[in-house]
Amino acid sequence: MKVLLQHKESGHYLKDAGVTTRDSSDAMDFLSSTQAIEFCARHKIIGMQIVLRFHEQHFDIVLPMLMDRRHQATRVAQAA
Repeated sequence: MKVLLQHKESGHYLKDAGVTTRDSSDAMDFLSSTQAIEFCARHKIIGMQIVLRFHEQHFDIVLPMLMDRRHQATRVAQAA
């Protein structure tokens, strides 16, 4: 199984921080979904979803990522 990050709007996959690719085989493959989430948090990457791609299957599992409401409230308060 591959754990990939995909931009929700463009459908492109994350190749590196700030770099995307159309080809999922060129995308960064994470060891776990937790590692993918932590990568986004560390690099302040938003608008992504996790794609679980199974080698022997003909389908992917797509998991949307939502900002933690506790952090969202902090960001709104800082913007005010």
